[in-house]
Parts: sequence; structure tokens; C-alpha cells
Amino acid sequence: MIRNAMAQGLKELVGRAMIDPDFLADLQRSPELVLGQFELSDEERATVRHALDRLATSPPGQRAHTLHNALLRRVAT
Repeated sequence: MIRNAMAQGLKELVGRAMIDPDFLADLQRSPELVLGQFELSDEERATVRHALDRLATSPPGQRAHTLHNALLRRVAT
């Protein structure tokens, strides 16, 4: 049950990043501040940080999609 609750926090983060470009920009600028708003495990936080590293090389119009793809496998498990 706890695992599901943590996965839900990650799903909420990804969902919001997909629809809110300002949120995604805030996540990129201040990841620790934004991540603190969600119930995430250390592993999930590390996964998000890794995905954010990939965003640096993505075109601005594709960043939400890149984040989604980078985290999709983690959210689905």
C-alpha cells in the first residue's frame, strides 16, 4: 500500500508537468523545492532528477513529453 501511495505522488508530478508548462519550468529551476511538495521515495526523487538532466538537451516544446517518457516506466511499475 505504501508503494502505491509513493507511486501516486510521482504520477501526480508527471501529470502536472505534462499540462502546466510553468510547473515544469519551476521543476527544472528548483527541483528540490518542487519535489518537496510531493510524497516521493528517495528512488523516485533520484529518477526525477535523472529525467531532469535529460530535459537540458530537449527542445523546449518537447520537454514535457521527454519527462513523461523518462518516467513512464517508473510510474507504470
